[in-house]
Amino acid sequence: MSNNKKYSIGEFSAKTGTSIRTLHYYDEIGLLKAEKQPSSGHRQYNDQDVLTLQKIVSFKFLGYSLEQIGKMMKESSFNSNLNDTLQKQKKAFEQKKEQIETTLNAINRTIELIAGEGEVDSPVLMSLINSMQIEKDQRLCVEQHISKDVADQLFNKPKEELVALDKEFIQLSKEVKRLMGKSVHDPEVQELVDKHMKATFEFVGEEAIYAMQDLEDLEKEKLENMFSSPYTKEEEEWLNQAMEYYMIQNGMYTPKVD
Repeated sequence: MSNNKKYSIGEFSAKTGTSIRTLHYYDEIGLLKAEKQPSSGHRQYNDQDVLTLQKIVSFKFLGYSLEQIGKMMKESSFNSNLNDTLQKQKKAFEQKKEQIETTLNAINRTIELIAGEGEVDSPVLMSLINSMQIEKDQRLCVEQHISKDVADQLFNKPKEELVALDKEFIQLSKEVKRLMGKSVHDPEVQELVDKHMKATFEFVGEEAIYAMQDLEDLEKEKLENMFSSPYTKEEEEWLNQAMEYYMIQNGMYTPKVD
């Protein structure tokens, strides 16, 4: 390709589809230096600059920074060093892809929830979104402290089941906030706890429930902290009291006597 033909910066911008502002910046940082007309000082480009810009665009497409591209442009050929950097780029993009997929799944679940419920309390919705966001960390924590089988049971649920569980969680949260402050002996409160317990067993599973009971206090606390709550401290205390009363009444728990 001949490099005798000259292009003004406007012509070069139109030919390559690169903005004039970007060309100015590339010139300033020395990535793509334009020739200056002696008489006017205007920038000029040639056909060789088109090839140089194509290299820059190609490396940008692969995710390299302009600083990295500047160093790579000085190479006349590429060897295993390029392969190493490409492997790193690949890993970085795979992580970004995973993050994007996680975000899209959270968005889709949230859209379905709001469409189905019409209105969701902010703390409840934020609790759900936070759980979706750190689901990978939650899974690793369960695998570490309980088992991979239990983690698979908790996190390998079909989308439809997850949405159904989200909706049930929202309904239970609404009931907790509505009944908060009533006596834990109240039949309506105990009915709520019964639903809460059954929903927990349905989501977590009996195996995981019993496995968690065998954990040391520190391990149990770490695991519980991974799952955010939509409730205030007062609501948590009230719900725990109501659940304790329920478990005593149903022979599931016997209080320690000093």
